[in-house]
Amino acid sequence: MAKTLTYKILEKHLVDGELIPGKPIGIRIDQTLTQDATGTTAFLLFESMGVGRVKTELSVSYVDHNMSQFGPENHNDHLYLQSIARKAGAYHSRPGNGICHQVHLERFSRPGTTLLGSDSHTPTCGGMGMLAIGAGGLDVAVAMGGGAFYLTCPKVIGVRLTGTLRDWVASKDIILKLLSILTTKGNVGCVVEYFGSGVKNLTVPQRATVTNMGAELGVTSSIFPSDKMTRKFLEAQGREKAFQPFEPDPDAKYDRVIEIDLSRLEPLAACPSSPDNIRPVEELHGLEVHQVIVGSCTNSSLNDMMMVAGVLKGRKIHPQVEFAIAPGSRQVLEMLAKNSALANMIVAGARILENSCGPCIGQGCSPADNVVSLRTFNRNFSGRTGTKNDRCYLVSPETAVASAIMGEFTDPRILKDVVGIRYPSVKLPSRFEIDDSMIDEPLPVEEAYDAKVHRGPTIVVPESPTPLSDTLQGKVLLKCDDKITTDHIMPAGAFLKYRSNVPEYSKVVFNCFNEEDKPTFAERAMELKKQDISTIVVAGQSYGQGSSREHAALCPMYLGVRAIIAKSIERIHKANLINFAIVPLEFGNEADYNKINPDDELSIAGLLKAIESAEEIMITDKTASFDFTCSLKLSPRDRKILLAGGLLKYTKKQARG
Repeated sequence: MAKTLTYKILEKHLVDGELIPGKPIGIRIDQTLTQDATGTTAFLLFESMGVGRVKTELSVSYVDHNMSQFGPENHNDHLYLQSIARKAGAYHSRPGNGICHQVHLERFSRPGTTLLGSDSHTPTCGGMGMLAIGAGGLDVAVAMGGGAFYLTCPKVIGVRLTGTLRDWVASKDIILKLLSILTTKGNVGCVVEYFGSGVKNLTVPQRATVTNMGAELGVTSSIFPSDKMTRKFLEAQGREKAFQPFEPDPDAKYDRVIEIDLSRLEPLAACPSSPDNIRPVEELHGLEVHQVIVGSCTNSSLNDMMMVAGVLKGRKIHPQVEFAIAPGSRQVLEMLAKNSALANMIVAGARILENSCGPCIGQGCSPADNVVSLRTFNRNFSGRTGTKNDRCYLVSPETAVASAIMGEFTDPRILKDVVGIRYPSVKLPSRFEIDDSMIDEPLPVEEAYDAKVHRGPTIVVPESPTPLSDTLQGKVLLKCDDKITTDHIMPAGAFLKYRSNVPEYSKVVFNCFNEEDKPTFAERAMELKKQDISTIVVAGQSYGQGSSREHAALCPMYLGVRAIIAKSIERIHKANLINFAIVPLEFGNEADYNKINPDDELSIAGLLKAIESAEEIMITDKTASFDFTCSLKLSPRDRKILLAGGLLKYTKKQARG
């Protein structure tokens, strides 16, 4: 039977279940990655499992998120991660070496293998032909310990690419086009697989841009074939031995096929404040711009930066525009410095930011009030920049640099006629600068045993969930709308430094919904917890979209949140809720959402029995005096995890037999 690329990899790695779409399966994980914003918790949980050394072929700990060091918290995390990674048998990429997804693509990715990362943009390495999946840190910790990763066997959406991108139209425009078709919701349980004659015209960095933003579709992963372009990239990285051709069968069947002719694409932009709010750049022409940033794990490759440098050579940034670049890795930065491209950008007026996540997660470069900021990033959720009610647009590097020169939203295709700028020709180098001196290798087993782990006082071991009771008495402390992201639940930016200290970080749960001079969500939840009353959150469609941050489940759990009732819940967040023994419930009748109000008291009787075997459960709204039904969309393993009191307790129980 003809197979898709996705199913070829799944079949090779299947350890539990059957490859039937919609059914739960367990797969073997070859590689893992963590980053410092999620990695500290992941490694603390890994330690509590008592496994000792990682069991994967390769695990890497990166530092790329919490780089600004105001106070000791971030550096404490960095030293802990460096010491525990080497002791546990993982590689460690030190601060300054680059963004995890860019570095992993360059130095570790391998076609035909599986990668699990505690970051939602882990599918970046799908550009290398890997089945790369984002997950919560606890799932990654289990994989590091040799456990399988469990997911819903996916449907596969095929995207047939034909033609060739024209000058000034970028790979970013491919994924923005797809977001305009599929949107950010309704794609849970799917993988996007790219095929067709147009694939061979895209470099690995271009492909990685497309797979990176597949996270915004809400899919499990995105993947390209491994072909001559893949071989070329690996050879340039000095890793030709990692290459293997890997393609779908010619007559592979997809659950849905979307056609995109690359030669007919135009520059696109994601408008505030959602990655699927897509408009042609041509329609936005003339809108005044005050900030432009090129970087993030989406568009920070050498190709992107060289194109920007080529456009800027001999020119100046518009005086009203603050322009910054953030190369994705030290390799990229070093090569830009050696070939004078960096000098061209500095002379043009560019600010040079650290090769880290930085502004993409609200750490620096927040725009002024009520001004337009163009970014080559992957998310523009409201307030993510660090400025409330921001006006953030997601664009390609081509649109970004054109607009930076002109001082207004500019379709880059007009540059030749208006200011005489031709599209710069950029080709992959035959050999990249290779220096892995900032990647620490694991300690040998005999040295690791006595190695000390640096544990700063700001690192606090997370609490385990308390067991669920058969009758859950709770109060609705928050009722929210559709598309609530993990940024809404747990703010990033300046608060990220508290992520190794759950009691401290929990103080800002749902911070964006707090009202001035009134008790915060955290304060009200803790008060209920003291009274042995559970907190319940009610939400609309696509609750928990965005980042994989498990703190969006871990911190609410600490505050006493025991159930989420929503119209729908996104994949990674739902898994994180289950991992920390918070019950994910979905309305049987969405009209019931409108009947529930904040502060309503709810009662859920027979919860444990329902978790054990039922597909739905009755809930009583004692305040409004009505009953409503919710579905329990749980796999048999999900049910066991909830009944055990979370994934960590379940894993320990399994290990004991």
